[in-house]
Amino acid sequence: MHRSTSAWMTRRGFLSKATASSLAVLSSCGRREPAAELLHVSYDATRELYRRINRAFAEHREVNNQQPLRIKMSHGGSAAQARAVLDGLPAHIVSLAVWLDIDTLVRHGLIDPSWESQFPHRSLPYISTVVFVVRQGNPWNIRDWPDLLQDKLRMVTANPKTSGGARLNVLAAWLSVTARGGSFQEAREYLGRLLRKVPVLDSGTRGAALTFARKGIGDVLLTWENEAFLLQRELQGQIEIVHPPLSVQAEPHVAVVHVHARSHGCEEGARDYIRFLYSPVAQNIIADQYLRPVDRTEDVQFPPMQLLRPTDPQHQLGNWHDIQQRFFAEGGLIDQIYENMAINIDPTDPPVHSRPHHRSA
Repeated sequence: MHRSTSAWMTRRGFLSKATASSLAVLSSCGRREPAAELLHVSYDATRELYRRINRAFAEHREVNNQQPLRIKMSHGGSAAQARAVLDGLPAHIVSLAVWLDIDTLVRHGLIDPSWESQFPHRSLPYISTVVFVVRQGNPWNIRDWPDLLQDKLRMVTANPKTSGGARLNVLAAWLSVTARGGSFQEAREYLGRLLRKVPVLDSGTRGAALTFARKGIGDVLLTWENEAFLLQRELQGQIEIVHPPLSVQAEPHVAVVHVHARSHGCEEGARDYIRFLYSPVAQNIIADQYLRPVDRTEDVQFPPMQLLRPTDPQHQLGNWHDIQQRFFAEGGLIDQIYENMAINIDPTDPPVHSRPHHRSA
């Protein structure tokens, strides 16, 4: 599992350190102390983004003569992060890859039901999408989703049971068929053939990116657009990014975890932090980290694509709860595909070293 190695940034490590003394530190958020703290629990592909935003937020509060407010971060697969909060990780803020992961916390009473209307653009400071990362020179000549089914080509993606980004990969693949007039059966067949090409499932998008980039596994990586650009910047001359004509619109919402924020006296600080995400300073950082700011409908740095929302009625998938049941719940389409693989193994297929784990929230 490729989550942060620091004790704070891992669910197990954090919970093992959440003794009475450490919780007392968290509960000091509402006091006029030099170093009040908020815990922000986020999905895998936001480490660089929030490192920069948190520094800018600290400067913003200092310039405005506000109490210093240190932001602690926890990163991991989106569904696993939601589960960690349910299991006791005392987050004050969450930013998760899909709406359903925040709704899980709402249904368990940790977040107010009105969360989506509390900040602009449905509590959505930016959007993103899913793109392809290929080896330098694009040896497989990848341009669009059908190209991913070439014989012997190998894919890398994260585990859709633990990673919100991987769920979006699945939905992008599905919509690439149905949005062009294909049937649900054709989309199912395409998805099954695609997943058969994945030799290993990492728990999150960052782990999948490292598997592709550093371990040299796979020919094509499915990942967030910002993760792809960051990889390209790090691995200059080794990889290329391919933007398919259409893909899924990723909507990583942000919300205050009201139960924890109120009990620790941190709610106003948490709200101030989220409001800052919509400021020109933060929106510039968001764009610089290759995410698509909500305050800019068009930006020349992002190639034009048709971005599809899975819950739009035209796709006939229903709401996020329907999508979860259809694709990702126990016994859903993903489980059915992998069970069929286990029964019908082709000797030319790569070994699937990690089946999806039932950790989806």
